[in-house]
Amino acid sequence: MGRAFWIDQEFDRDRDGRYAVHVRKNLEEFEWGDIAPVRFACAAWRLATPPSLTPGYVRWDRRVLDATCHRNTWDGSLYARVRVVSPLPEELTRSRAWWRDRGWLGWQETFGQYVDPTQQDLARHPFLRATLLLEVPVPLDDLPSEPEGPHDEVEQRAHRAVVVLVRELNALVSPVLDQLGG
Repeated sequence: MGRAFWIDQEFDRDRDGRYAVHVRKNLEEFEWGDIAPVRFACAAWRLATPPSLTPGYVRWDRRVLDATCHRNTWDGSLYARVRVVSPLPEELTRSRAWWRDRGWLGWQETFGQYVDPTQQDLARHPFLRATLLLEVPVPLDDLPSEPEGPHDEVEQRAHRAVVVLVRELNALVSPVLDQLGG
């Protein structure tokens, strides 16, 4: 089974712990005083992923377009929203009659990464790019508690939150990517 997400420890170590430095420089991203770890974990994830940190401290499979964490407004729990590249549904691949010789194009790749078409491409060709949206609850069990303030081991707790989120998202998303193949 492949990994949907991983932490790029080596890149971070080679740059003197850039994630911890990034967390320290962006303390305003965190809110303090919540009994639940959700807000803190979401902020830690946001700071570990593009566009906040490029390349991300958290990396993902090339088929993952984006991955965000959110607090559920219904009960305060944590859920993730992950968009992945998908093959076209069988209904569209069974017959190409719907194409009507218009030259439809799918996902374009540059250096192995899926990319959006350029404005020039959009002026010349129609595009049909399938994605799947995974919205999944994430268990809170192993998330660190929210620090009491900016001087309460914020960097260490942010790192721990990201480690837990990577593990949980791998358990939820990797089987989907494996089933999609390639």
